[in-house]
Amino acid sequence: MLTVHEVSELAGVSVRTLQHYDNIGLLRPAQRTEAGYRLYDEAALERLQQILLFRELEFPLKEIKRIVEAPDFDKARALDQQIQLLTLKKEHLQNLIELANELREGKGNTMDFEAFDTSKIDEYAQRAKEQWGSTSEYAEFEEKDRGRTPGERNEMIEQMMGLFVEFGALKEGAPDSPEALSQVKKLQDFISANFYQCSDEVLAGLGQMYGAGGEFTQNIDAAAGTGTAKFAARAIEAYCAR
Repeated sequence: MLTVHEVSELAGVSVRTLQHYDNIGLLRPAQRTEAGYRLYDEAALERLQQILLFRELEFPLKEIKRIVEAPDFDKARALDQQIQLLTLKKEHLQNLIELANELREGKGNTMDFEAFDTSKIDEYAQRAKEQWGSTSEYAEFEEKDRGRTPGERNEMIEQMMGLFVEFGALKEGAPDSPEALSQVKKLQDFISANFYQCSDEVLAGLGQMYGAGGEFTQNIDAAAGTGTAKFAARAIEAYCAR
């Protein structure tokens, strides 16, 4: 566990910023000491990294909160975008360094301002923002999530994990059994009712993420037992192929 001051030094984020993130429900500490001091674990640090990545893409905090709390948040896609954006920024800085060196050596062209052009960076950041915010599923989720309290959001996540616990009880059977397919339908209906319209196409994409071995797999298996995520993914695949 790290204190708020240790996280501040580690991440280069002010203590006041971390306190603000806590107050708006964007980044909660893992626990508090008896004296009320915030303590952060590895999961909290990972979430902070995700937040800072989206801040680099110039997302408002309100949008970041909705994205990282969405059930289909794709961390791998966010990282790919961040890598591309940082690469563009690196190229921009290198161009500025080369121009500064040329000016120092008296070789610079006073009519050349190309190195200051950030249009490629701005265009990429805008495209990335549009990818996260322009889908009908995102718009529906945003509408349904408006007005919910942090407690209500946590309760929904617990209910969803409860569905995966039920998958865990079925994982010794066949993923295309009537019981497993019925459980997939139950999951699909829950997502449609609480997040966004979950078509078979959307559901198939979620299933692939559940079984991909990343954060989704880890969270599901932690709640419902090892192997549950991949079983649920196979059941979803069977359901969507029926």
